[in-house]
Amino acid sequence: MSQATYNKVWTDAQKDLDIQLRREREEFLQPEKDRVKVFKMLVTSYIKYMQIFRNLEMAYDQLIHRQKRTVIRQVLDGVMGRILEVKKEMVGLDNSEFHYIDNILEDLKLLPEDIEVPIPRYFIKEKLEVLQQREKILDQILLDAGLQTQKPLKVMTFEEAIKVIQVAERARQGRCRAAFMKQIYLEERKDRQTKLQVQMGPGPDDAATCIQKVWRGYIQRKKTEKMREEEMVFLGMEVSGKQTLVHTDRYAASSKGQVPLMYDHVSPLKNDHRSSCSLPPHLMATSILQMHAEQVNTLQGEVQERQEEVFIKDKLREMEGLNIKETLQDQIGQCFIECRHIIGKFPDYPTKEAGGSMAMLSQKTPEQVALELAAKKEMASQKKAQKGKKEKEKEEKEKNKGKTPQKSGTKEEEEGWKMAPSNFLSIMEEGNSQYKAIWQNRDEGWDFLQDHDPELIKEEKREEVEEEIRVQVDELMQEKLENLKLAVDGEKSDKQKKRRKGEKKKKTVMRKKIPEMEEDLTPDRTIDSLYRELAEEGLLIKAKTVNLSDYVGEYSYLGTTLRQADTEPMPSLADVRQLIALYGILPLGSQTVHEKAPLVKALLLAGPAGVGKKMLVHAICTETGANLFNLSASNIAGKYPGKNGVQIMLHMVLKVAKQLQPSVVWIGDTEKIFSKAVPKAEEEMNPKQLEKILPKFLKALKAQDRVLLVGTTNRPFDANLKPFCKVYQKIILIPRPDYASRFVLWKHIILQNGGAITNLLNISCLAKVSDGFTQGHIVQAVQAVLSELRLLQMTRKPLKTAEFMTSLARQDPVYKEEEETFKAWYAKTPLGRARIRALEGSKKAGKGKTNKGKGKN
Repeated sequence: MSQATYNKVWTDAQKDLDIQLRREREEFLQPEKDRVKVFKMLVTSYIKYMQIFRNLEMAYDQLIHRQKRTVIRQVLDGVMGRILEVKKEMVGLDNSEFHYIDNILEDLKLLPEDIEVPIPRYFIKEKLEVLQQREKILDQILLDAGLQTQKPLKVMTFEEAIKVIQVAERARQGRCRAAFMKQIYLEERKDRQTKLQVQMGPGPDDAATCIQKVWRGYIQRKKTEKMREEEMVFLGMEVSGKQTLVHTDRYAASSKGQVPLMYDHVSPLKNDHRSSCSLPPHLMATSILQMHAEQVNTLQGEVQERQEEVFIKDKLREMEGLNIKETLQDQIGQCFIECRHIIGKFPDYPTKEAGGSMAMLSQKTPEQVALELAAKKEMASQKKAQKGKKEKEKEEKEKNKGKTPQKSGTKEEEEGWKMAPSNFLSIMEEGNSQYKAIWQNRDEGWDFLQDHDPELIKEEKREEVEEEIRVQVDELMQEKLENLKLAVDGEKSDKQKKRRKGEKKKKTVMRKKIPEMEEDLTPDRTIDSLYRELAEEGLLIKAKTVNLSDYVGEYSYLGTTLRQADTEPMPSLADVRQLIALYGILPLGSQTVHEKAPLVKALLLAGPAGVGKKMLVHAICTETGANLFNLSASNIAGKYPGKNGVQIMLHMVLKVAKQLQPSVVWIGDTEKIFSKAVPKAEEEMNPKQLEKILPKFLKALKAQDRVLLVGTTNRPFDANLKPFCKVYQKIILIPRPDYASRFVLWKHIILQNGGAITNLLNISCLAKVSDGFTQGHIVQAVQAVLSELRLLQMTRKPLKTAEFMTSLARQDPVYKEEEETFKAWYAKTPLGRARIRALEGSKKAGKGKTNKGKGKN
């Protein structure tokens, strides 16, 4: 698709965002008592933001115009953060991580795919070189340590090698002989036909064929010429059928003598990587090369723009620097004179923190500037007095504790639900206003390349040049003001000495606070050496290349119906995939989202063995380019012995994870750390050594640190619940797949392993029979059947349903009792208890209404 198409996608997304922001101002600011209505409002906003998110992500990924991309990026981060805020409100209102909104999707005439969380491609694209270099370094470290081996080369004897060469040579000679004999046969056949034609003469069929060939060739040439003319008119290279040459001089100035190729931007073979997935195999290589060419062009445009930015800034400084300096000096000097005439003395020059000369020239009279400076001094003295009052009030409250009981929560119930303040609405509104002011009604017909706008760069750089010159002017004018005070009023500059003394005191105070901060246990070690040591010890591992879309699972279409029947449904695999994207991938991928969105430091994946918990951990690392640290009890056993060994290990992991963020710290079988009793076989591993240190590890993580702790467990009920839930902020229960997911899984895995689906293979039957089996069981069954020999026999012996049933029957499924155990455990978690209390409250409220109705009758 062309740049105009993606510009339209961006325009549509901005229009939808403008409507959504207006709607939020009207609806979310007013308190609402009806919880059902509130939940519907939140779900509708969530769906709308998800559609805007998808369009903005597509536009940001495909547009080349650098200045447009900066505006889109700002709004894109704001929309991602707002989605997480709305999700938090939905969880608090529904008391559940999983929401069933199939009825709302039906009302809006949308599909479940429309609320699938898209993964922004810039997470990987913008740091691709760094990730590739880091992967090479890690591979080399693992090879040197012997933890990873290269693919072994097949070693054979001299006789075996000669035999292989002989077989290959005989096969080549046989193919050449067959091709030669075929050519001789075709020539003999052609000679026979020509002899018959000479004897009998050309028949009516041959004559008709000859006429058809000539006519079809003529018609096709005419069509091609017409299409060529239309294309040239569309590109503006030809007017009303008359071909005109394109003047290259107009582009030579902008590209410094290099004339851009016109057809690089409008080639009919150009495809984006979305459509390349549907291409046939013989065209896939072409599309990959085109994708690479597009990336090179984009990077080249970025480099050219950076060079042009530096060039424009230097030129502005040369051309307009003197004028800016003179005008600033004149304005500040005039302000001194006016203040002297009105107040009777020269004003104090504002400090850098107060804004410098900007405070004096901010469209205010000299009287207002002087009053503001005096008001700031008064405010400082008032704040000191208020601090003393607050301390006294606190002491009085502590004394009066327990004397008068106060009711809590009544005001909130009376007022109703109200949306919490947002950190992202201001970001979205700023981006929206910037779009309206600059890009909404902008004529871009002249900009054929669509890479950058030099006029906008001039405006941005002019402000930077003014700020740089203003700093120099402030220093000069401050000295001038002191000289004026000395010459006219006879004042000495004693205030500056006092300020300098105050600054020195502040510096000494800051030095005293440094020892109170957290000590660095490895002050003499570099990040490279720590990285190498963790990799050699097996704590820093290489993540498998797995995308989140590879976690195949279907949406649950009966969730709302089951809840209406007072039965809590198990979550679907699509819901699990959505939560992993929201809590794991989006915050790790974007620094802005991680800093301002609701902070999730730890995530727990709980479910039976084989449901794909480890796969999801690797998917988080793949989609965000994160480092993966393995702190499972079995992996760290005996590696850092001693009293402080575990503390030093966690300190090293935290230091490297923060420096090379984003990072994922994975703890497999995490229930062993919080287990009630350690089995004798596992006493040597000492799994409980991390129990007391993990909370401190999480406290050390701040909002700016993109580090996520992920725990996986298939026996969460073996752990002590309170410390377990304190560490893991979010708990995602992963069930065994339902019928719809199993149907999709069987089909996907068979095709992935090279199988072919025919009428003899009943996928629906396999999905029904495999009830209770996990994704891991299905993968093992398919791989056991589709061996190399079976794949070779597939053309003459298609796959049958019974083949997979026999291999599946050898495995143990997840029984209903085990699933009920997981449900009972989840009901004891904080969110599970809140859900049960909410359901009981709604039942009591419903019974009360029915009893009142009976009494009236």
